[in-house]
Amino acid sequence: MLRIHVSRLDLSRVRMATRPDALWETVLSFHRLRDQRASTVFGKWRTETRTRLNGEVHLLAAVVPPRGYFPDFLTPSREGAEPFGLDAGMEALRDTPADRVRAELELLAAGRQRQRVGRPAGQRAAERANAALPAALLEGRAEPLGRLIGALRGYHHAAVEPYWTHIRASVEADRAVRGRALLDGGADGLLATLPPMIRWRPPVLEVDYPVDRDLYLDGRGLLLQPSFFCRNTAVVYRDPALPPVLVYPVAHRSAPEFAEPGPWLGRLVGHTRSAVLQSIGNGCTTSELARRAGVSLASASQHASVLREAGLVHTLRHGSSVLHTLTPLGGSLLRGGAPLALP
Repeated sequence: MLRIHVSRLDLSRVRMATRPDALWETVLSFHRLRDQRASTVFGKWRTETRTRLNGEVHLLAAVVPPRGYFPDFLTPSREGAEPFGLDAGMEALRDTPADRVRAELELLAAGRQRQRVGRPAGQRAAERANAALPAALLEGRAEPLGRLIGALRGYHHAAVEPYWTHIRASVEADRAVRGRALLDGGADGLLATLPPMIRWRPPVLEVDYPVDRDLYLDGRGLLLQPSFFCRNTAVVYRDPALPPVLVYPVAHRSAPEFAEPGPWLGRLVGHTRSAVLQSIGNGCTTSELARRAGVSLASASQHASVLREAGLVHTLRHGSSVLHTLTPLGGSLLRGGAPLALP
Protein backbone atom coordinates (compact mmCIF):
# COMPACT_ATOMS: atom_id res chain seq x y z
CA MET A 1 0.00 0.00 0.00
CA LEU A 2 1.08 3.58 -0.73
CA ARG A 3 0.33 6.13 1.98
CA ILE A 4 0.42 9.77 0.89
CA HIS A 5 0.63 12.02 3.95
CA VAL A 6 -1.33 15.23 3.35
CA SER A 7 -0.99 18.24 5.67
CA ARG A 8 -3.58 21.04 5.78
CA LEU A 9 -1.20 23.12 3.66
CA ASP A 10 -0.93 20.27 1.14
CA LEU A 11 -4.72 19.99 1.10
CA SER A 12 -4.98 23.63 0.04
CA ARG A 13 -2.53 22.91 -2.78
CA VAL A 14 -4.24 19.87 -4.30
CA ARG A 15 -4.97 20.60 -7.96
CA MET A 16 -6.28 18.85 -11.06
CA ALA A 17 -4.31 18.55 -14.29
CA THR A 18 -6.01 20.49 -17.05
CA ARG A 19 -5.39 17.94 -19.78
CA PRO A 20 -3.81 14.53 -20.46
CA ASP A 21 -0.04 14.30 -20.20
CA ALA A 22 1.39 13.08 -23.51
CA LEU A 23 4.28 11.07 -22.08
CA TRP A 24 2.33 9.50 -19.22
CA GLU A 25 -0.26 8.32 -21.77
CA THR A 26 2.51 7.06 -24.07
CA VAL A 27 4.36 5.03 -21.44
CA LEU A 28 1.21 3.67 -19.78
CA SER A 29 -0.27 2.71 -23.15
CA PHE A 30 2.86 0.64 -23.76
CA HIS A 31 1.89 -1.37 -20.67
CA ARG A 32 -1.61 -1.84 -22.07
CA LEU A 33 -0.21 -2.98 -25.41
CA ARG A 34 1.46 -5.98 -23.74
CA ASP A 35 -1.34 -6.62 -21.24
CA GLN A 36 -4.07 -8.79 -22.76
CA ARG A 37 -6.65 -7.93 -20.12
CA ALA A 38 -9.44 -5.34 -20.50
CA SER A 39 -10.02 -6.40 -24.10
CA THR A 40 -13.46 -4.75 -24.13
CA VAL A 41 -11.89 -1.33 -23.75
CA PHE A 42 -8.43 -1.81 -25.29
CA GLY A 43 -8.78 -4.82 -27.61
CA LYS A 44 -9.63 -2.86 -30.77
CA TRP A 45 -6.95 -0.29 -29.94
CA ARG A 46 -4.30 -3.04 -29.56
CA THR A 47 -5.21 -4.61 -32.91
CA GLU A 48 -5.10 -1.30 -34.78
CA THR A 49 -1.93 -0.08 -33.07
CA ARG A 50 0.13 -3.21 -33.74
CA THR A 51 -0.37 -2.81 -37.48
CA ARG A 52 1.26 0.64 -37.34
CA LEU A 53 4.30 -0.21 -35.23
CA ASN A 54 7.79 -0.84 -36.57
CA GLY A 55 10.81 -1.36 -34.32
CA GLU A 56 9.65 0.90 -31.48
CA VAL A 57 8.51 -1.97 -29.26
CA HIS A 58 11.97 -3.51 -28.91
CA LEU A 59 13.62 -0.23 -27.96
CA LEU A 60 10.91 0.77 -25.48
CA ALA A 61 10.85 -2.70 -23.91
CA ALA A 62 14.47 -2.10 -22.92
CA VAL A 63 13.44 0.67 -20.50
CA VAL A 64 9.73 -0.06 -19.80
CA PRO A 65 9.26 -3.56 -18.34
CA PRO A 66 5.82 -5.21 -18.50
CA ARG A 67 5.32 -4.51 -14.80
CA GLY A 68 7.07 -2.81 -11.93
CA TYR A 69 9.38 0.18 -11.91
CA PHE A 70 10.19 2.19 -15.01
CA PRO A 71 12.49 5.25 -14.91
CA ASP A 72 10.93 8.49 -13.71
CA PHE A 73 12.76 10.51 -16.37
CA LEU A 74 10.51 8.97 -19.06
CA THR A 75 7.58 11.05 -17.74
CA PRO A 76 9.03 14.48 -16.86
CA SER A 77 7.09 17.05 -14.85
CA ARG A 78 7.49 20.63 -13.67
CA GLU A 79 6.63 22.03 -10.25
CA GLY A 80 3.26 23.75 -10.44
CA ALA A 81 3.18 23.65 -14.26
CA GLU A 82 0.74 22.23 -16.78
CA PRO A 83 1.15 18.66 -18.11
CA PHE A 84 3.59 18.34 -20.97
CA GLY A 85 2.57 18.10 -24.58
CA LEU A 86 4.59 15.73 -26.75
CA ASP A 87 7.21 18.15 -28.07
CA ALA A 88 7.81 19.90 -24.75
CA GLY A 89 7.94 16.55 -22.98
CA MET A 90 10.56 15.25 -25.41
CA GLU A 91 12.69 18.33 -24.85
CA ALA A 92 12.43 17.92 -21.08
CA LEU A 93 13.40 14.25 -21.42
CA ARG A 94 16.39 15.20 -23.58
CA ASP A 95 17.51 17.68 -20.91
CA THR A 96 17.55 15.06 -18.13
CA PRO A 97 20.91 15.22 -16.32
CA ALA A 98 23.13 12.27 -17.20
CA ASP A 99 23.68 11.33 -13.55
CA ARG A 100 19.93 11.05 -13.01
CA VAL A 101 19.56 8.86 -16.12
CA ARG A 102 22.30 6.57 -14.82
CA ALA A 103 20.84 6.36 -11.30
CA GLU A 104 17.36 5.46 -12.52
CA LEU A 105 18.62 2.92 -15.04
CA GLU A 106 20.64 1.27 -12.27
CA LEU A 107 17.41 0.95 -10.26
CA LEU A 108 15.74 -0.56 -13.32
CA ALA A 109 18.57 -3.06 -13.78
CA ALA A 110 18.48 -4.06 -10.11
CA GLY A 111 14.74 -4.68 -10.26
CA ARG A 112 15.08 -6.76 -13.41
CA GLN A 113 17.83 -8.82 -11.83
CA ARG A 114 15.54 -9.71 -8.92
CA GLN A 115 12.68 -10.61 -11.27
CA ARG A 116 14.92 -12.70 -13.55
CA VAL A 117 15.54 -15.40 -10.95
CA GLY A 118 13.59 -18.54 -11.81
CA ARG A 119 12.46 -17.42 -15.26
CA PRO A 120 12.82 -19.71 -18.31
CA ALA A 121 16.19 -19.59 -20.08
CA GLY A 122 14.66 -18.25 -23.30
CA GLN A 123 13.01 -15.35 -21.50
CA ARG A 124 16.23 -14.52 -19.67
CA ALA A 125 18.10 -14.45 -23.00
CA ALA A 126 15.55 -12.02 -24.47
CA GLU A 127 15.93 -9.75 -21.45
CA ARG A 128 19.72 -9.76 -21.83
CA ALA A 129 19.30 -8.72 -25.46
CA ASN A 130 17.08 -5.83 -24.34
CA ALA A 131 19.83 -4.62 -21.99
CA ALA A 132 21.94 -3.12 -24.81
CA LEU A 133 20.17 0.26 -24.87
CA PRO A 134 20.21 0.80 -21.06
CA ALA A 135 23.90 -0.18 -21.01
CA ALA A 136 24.67 2.43 -23.69
CA LEU A 137 22.68 5.05 -21.78
CA LEU A 138 24.60 4.24 -18.62
CA GLU A 139 27.76 5.24 -20.43
CA GLY A 140 26.34 8.76 -20.75
CA ARG A 141 26.39 8.96 -24.56
CA ALA A 142 23.86 11.25 -26.27
CA GLU A 143 23.16 8.98 -29.26
CA PRO A 144 21.30 6.23 -27.31
CA LEU A 145 19.08 8.84 -25.64
CA GLY A 146 18.25 10.24 -29.07
CA ARG A 147 17.29 6.74 -30.25
CA LEU A 148 15.05 6.31 -27.22
CA ILE A 149 13.35 9.67 -27.81
CA GLY A 150 12.83 8.73 -31.47
CA ALA A 151 11.24 5.43 -30.45
CA LEU A 152 8.95 7.18 -27.96
CA ARG A 153 7.89 9.70 -30.59
CA GLY A 154 7.27 7.01 -33.21
CA TYR A 155 5.30 4.90 -30.77
CA HIS A 156 3.24 7.92 -29.67
CA HIS A 157 2.31 8.72 -33.27
CA ALA A 158 1.23 5.10 -33.84
CA ALA A 159 -0.46 4.25 -30.54
CA VAL A 160 -1.65 7.46 -28.89
CA GLU A 161 -2.02 10.31 -31.36
CA PRO A 162 -4.80 8.71 -33.50
CA TYR A 163 -6.94 8.37 -30.35
CA TRP A 164 -6.09 11.68 -28.69
CA THR A 165 -9.62 13.02 -29.10
CA HIS A 166 -11.00 10.06 -27.13
CA ILE A 167 -8.26 10.31 -24.52
CA ARG A 168 -8.84 14.01 -24.01
CA ALA A 169 -12.62 13.60 -23.82
CA SER A 170 -12.27 10.94 -21.11
CA VAL A 171 -9.88 13.08 -19.08
CA GLU A 172 -12.10 16.15 -19.42
CA ALA A 173 -15.13 14.14 -18.30
CA ASP A 174 -13.20 12.99 -15.23
CA ARG A 175 -12.18 16.59 -14.53
CA ALA A 176 -15.84 17.63 -14.66
CA VAL A 177 -16.73 15.03 -12.03
CA ARG A 178 -13.85 16.04 -9.75
CA GLY A 179 -14.60 19.73 -10.29
CA ARG A 180 -18.16 19.30 -9.08
CA ALA A 181 -16.89 17.40 -6.05
CA LEU A 182 -14.45 20.23 -5.31
CA LEU A 183 -17.21 22.85 -5.53
CA ASP A 184 -19.52 20.80 -3.32
CA GLY A 185 -17.05 19.58 -0.70
CA GLY A 186 -13.71 21.34 -1.13
CA ALA A 187 -10.44 19.43 -1.42
CA ASP A 188 -11.70 16.85 1.09
CA GLY A 189 -14.69 16.16 -1.12
CA LEU A 190 -12.48 15.95 -4.20
CA LEU A 191 -10.12 13.38 -2.68
CA ALA A 192 -13.09 11.35 -1.43
CA THR A 193 -14.40 10.88 -5.00
CA LEU A 194 -11.23 9.38 -6.50
CA PRO A 195 -11.44 5.81 -7.91
CA PRO A 196 -11.97 2.91 -5.46
CA MET A 197 -8.29 1.96 -5.32
CA ILE A 198 -7.68 5.36 -3.68
CA ARG A 199 -9.17 6.08 -0.24
CA TRP A 200 -9.10 9.40 1.59
CA ARG A 201 -8.67 8.81 5.31
CA PRO A 202 -7.53 12.21 6.58
CA PRO A 203 -4.71 13.05 6.80
CA VAL A 204 -3.59 10.06 4.68
CA LEU A 205 -4.50 9.21 1.10
CA GLU A 206 -4.27 5.41 0.86
CA VAL A 207 -3.57 3.87 -2.54
CA ASP A 208 -3.56 0.18 -3.49
CA TYR A 209 0.05 -0.31 -4.57
CA PRO A 210 2.37 -3.23 -5.37
CA VAL A 211 4.87 -2.21 -2.65
CA ASP A 212 4.57 -0.76 0.84
CA ARG A 213 5.59 2.89 0.83
CA ASP A 214 5.05 6.30 2.47
CA LEU A 215 5.14 9.58 0.54
CA TYR A 216 5.27 12.85 2.49
CA LEU A 217 4.14 15.89 0.51
CA ASP A 218 5.83 18.36 2.91
CA GLY A 219 3.76 21.33 1.82
CA ARG A 220 4.29 20.82 -1.92
CA GLY A 221 0.68 19.88 -2.61
CA LEU A 222 -0.40 17.16 -5.04
CA LEU A 223 -1.18 17.17 -8.75
CA LEU A 224 -3.98 14.77 -9.68
CA GLN A 225 -3.41 13.50 -13.22
CA PRO A 226 -6.28 11.44 -14.70
CA SER A 227 -5.08 9.01 -17.37
CA PHE A 228 -6.86 7.07 -20.09
CA PHE A 229 -4.29 4.26 -20.23
CA CYS A 230 -3.68 3.92 -16.49
CA ARG A 231 -5.36 0.76 -15.22
CA ASN A 232 -6.14 -0.92 -11.87
CA THR A 233 -3.66 1.03 -9.76
CA ALA A 234 -2.50 4.61 -9.51
CA VAL A 235 1.11 5.57 -10.26
CA VAL A 236 3.54 7.97 -8.55
CA TYR A 237 7.19 8.81 -9.06
CA ARG A 238 9.62 6.59 -7.23
CA ASP A 239 11.86 9.55 -6.37
CA PRO A 240 10.14 11.40 -3.49
CA ALA A 241 12.08 14.58 -4.32
CA LEU A 242 10.24 14.99 -7.65
CA PRO A 243 7.05 17.12 -7.79
CA PRO A 244 4.26 14.97 -6.27
CA VAL A 245 1.97 13.62 -9.00
CA LEU A 246 -0.73 10.96 -8.58
CA VAL A 247 -1.70 9.40 -11.92
CA TYR A 248 -4.97 7.50 -11.67
CA PRO A 249 -7.29 5.72 -14.15
CA VAL A 250 -10.36 7.40 -15.59
CA ALA A 251 -13.60 5.43 -15.74
CA HIS A 252 -14.29 3.53 -18.96
CA ARG A 253 -17.59 2.49 -20.41
CA SER A 254 -18.07 -1.23 -20.99
CA ALA A 255 -18.39 -0.56 -24.74
CA PRO A 256 -15.27 0.11 -26.82
CA GLU A 257 -14.10 3.72 -26.60
CA PHE A 258 -12.50 3.92 -30.01
CA ALA A 259 -15.50 3.69 -32.35
CA GLU A 260 -15.40 6.42 -34.97
CA PRO A 261 -18.45 8.67 -35.46
CA GLY A 262 -20.66 7.13 -38.09
CA PRO A 263 -24.14 7.75 -39.54
CA TRP A 264 -25.34 9.02 -36.17
CA LEU A 265 -24.00 12.44 -37.16
CA GLY A 266 -26.80 12.66 -39.69
CA ARG A 267 -29.29 12.67 -36.83
CA LEU A 268 -27.76 15.85 -35.41
CA VAL A 269 -30.35 18.24 -36.88
CA GLY A 270 -32.86 20.68 -35.56
CA HIS A 271 -32.92 23.60 -33.16
CA THR A 272 -33.75 21.57 -30.04
CA ARG A 273 -30.79 19.18 -30.30
CA SER A 274 -28.43 22.06 -31.05
CA ALA A 275 -29.75 23.83 -27.97
CA VAL A 276 -29.19 20.67 -25.93
CA LEU A 277 -25.59 20.51 -27.14
CA GLN A 278 -25.06 24.13 -26.08
CA SER A 279 -26.77 23.49 -22.74
CA ILE A 280 -24.26 20.80 -21.82
CA GLY A 281 -21.52 23.46 -21.82
CA ASN A 282 -18.92 22.64 -19.16
CA GLY A 283 -20.84 19.63 -17.90
CA CYS A 284 -24.22 18.84 -16.39
CA THR A 285 -26.38 15.97 -15.20
CA THR A 286 -29.41 14.80 -17.17
CA SER A 287 -31.74 16.63 -14.78
CA GLU A 288 -29.75 19.84 -15.17
CA LEU A 289 -29.71 19.40 -18.92
CA ALA A 290 -33.51 19.07 -19.02
CA ARG A 291 -33.89 22.22 -16.94
CA ARG A 292 -31.40 24.25 -18.97
CA ALA A 293 -32.79 23.22 -22.35
CA GLY A 294 -36.44 23.41 -21.31
CA VAL A 295 -37.25 19.81 -22.25
CA SER A 296 -38.53 16.79 -20.34
CA LEU A 297 -36.15 14.48 -18.49
CA ALA A 298 -36.85 11.66 -20.97
CA SER A 299 -36.22 13.99 -23.93
CA ALA A 300 -32.95 15.25 -22.42
CA SER A 301 -31.77 11.66 -21.93
CA GLN A 302 -32.67 10.75 -25.52
CA HIS A 303 -30.91 13.79 -27.00
CA ALA A 304 -27.82 13.17 -24.89
CA SER A 305 -27.75 9.56 -26.10
CA VAL A 306 -27.84 10.61 -29.76
CA LEU A 307 -25.14 13.24 -29.19
CA ARG A 308 -22.99 10.66 -27.41
CA GLU A 309 -23.34 8.17 -30.27
CA ALA A 310 -22.33 10.94 -32.67
CA GLY A 311 -19.10 11.45 -30.72
CA LEU A 312 -20.09 14.95 -29.53
CA VAL A 313 -20.81 14.18 -25.86
CA HIS A 314 -19.04 12.04 -23.26
CA THR A 315 -21.18 10.54 -20.47
CA LEU A 316 -19.75 9.37 -17.17
CA ARG A 317 -21.70 7.83 -14.30
CA HIS A 318 -21.15 9.59 -10.96
CA GLY A 319 -22.93 7.94 -8.05
CA SER A 320 -26.64 7.72 -8.78
CA SER A 321 -26.52 10.26 -11.62
CA VAL A 322 -24.71 10.66 -14.91
CA LEU A 323 -22.62 13.64 -15.99
CA HIS A 324 -22.50 14.80 -19.61
CA THR A 325 -19.57 16.81 -21.01
CA LEU A 326 -18.66 17.94 -24.50
CA THR A 327 -15.97 16.03 -26.37
CA PRO A 328 -13.39 18.13 -28.25
CA LEU A 329 -15.38 17.41 -31.42
CA GLY A 330 -18.60 18.62 -29.79
CA GLY A 331 -16.94 21.76 -28.48
CA SER A 332 -15.35 22.46 -31.86
CA LEU A 333 -18.67 22.02 -33.65
CA LEU A 334 -20.44 24.31 -31.20
CA ARG A 335 -17.77 27.03 -31.45
CA GLY A 336 -17.76 26.83 -35.23
CA GLY A 337 -21.43 27.80 -35.62
CA ALA A 338 -23.43 30.90 -34.75
CA PRO A 339 -24.50 31.19 -31.09
CA LEU A 340 -27.80 29.48 -30.42
CA ALA A 341 -30.40 30.94 -28.07
CA LEU A 342 -31.73 28.55 -25.47
CA PRO A 343 -35.52 28.04 -25.34
